[in-house]
Amino acid sequence: MGRPIATLSFYRFRDDEAFMMIKPRKTVPALDIPMVDGDRFRLAARKPQTFFLLVAYRGYHCPICKTYLRDLQRKLPDFAGRGVDVLAFSTDDEARARRTRDEWELSELALGYGLGIEDARSWGLFVSTGIKESEPPMFAEPGLFLIRPDLTLYAASVQTMPFARPGFADVLNAVEFVTKNNYPARGEA
Repeated sequence: MGRPIATLSFYRFRDDEAFMMIKPRKTVPALDIPMVDGDRFRLAARKPQTFFLLVAYRGYHCPICKTYLRDLQRKLPDFAGRGVDVLAFSTDDEARARRTRDEWELSELALGYGLGIEDARSWGLFVSTGIKESEPPMFAEPGLFLIRPDLTLYAASVQTMPFARPGFADVLNAVEFVTKNNYPARGEA
């Protein structure tokens, strides 16, 4: 009984490698970015009924993002029916974001662009360096943020690569359960 079964070693980040993490129940960073439709998305100026769903995608170069965002677009009426305002955004520039909207047929999805790399890091997103000609020099990896109307984080999922993202059917079920049962945000400790 006196011996531990396992020991853990933790990597200590240097100051210039600091990993930002937004905690549940804490206010999220500001988000004010242009949208492909010509408007701006200002998180603080909007008030959803139940939640914001912010989906960070890798950019135009990512075929997995195309499938993921098309699924999100198909489920927009379900999210709206649960009082959830949805935005997908990336670090892409305007031209790449317009190609994303047009070529991926995302005319109904609110699509933001131009998130700065440091802003992406402030949201806890991982940042990658492009390794293919089709990739920008740097871009944010995917993330999903469920945010309360008071701008506090309810839930988040961030990835270091394009795989293993939460399914939107699961997110819809979670929103329904959470609102019905007044379930609190977890992971705040």
